Amino acid sequence: MADLHVELVAADRSVWSGEATMVIARTTSGDIGIMPGHEPLLGVLQSGPVTVRTSDGGTVVAAVHGGFISFSDDKLSILAEIAELADEIDVARAERALERSKSETDAAAERRAEVRLAAAAGAY
Repeated sequence: MADLHVELVAADRSVWSGEATMVIARTTSGDIGIMPGHEPLLGVLQSGPVTVRTSDGGTVVAAVHGGFISFSDDKLSILAEIAELADEIDVARAERALERSKSETDAAAERRAEVRLAAAAGAY
């Protein structure tokens, strides 16, 4: 099977780049899975985990908060406002942020903390 080239970029850095067999992301239209040969697309990302099934059989999970996804000619670009790889997430800090956001009734902060915890757990 052919691969697709993935570039995951946050506003402040390149987060991950490599070859993949499939990527799953959350857009404003719902969850989407992209494999080689997918129709070209441009979408708006919602906060959610992005899961990359790498060509070597591994999995990369990132917490992504806002941005855009673009696919054409087996090249996928994820341009995020904020993105963190699962292994970069401080789980204790994310749990504290979740508790704080609930007490302050800050729905956006609560969603960001939930996404970070889901990505850290590899859930998607």
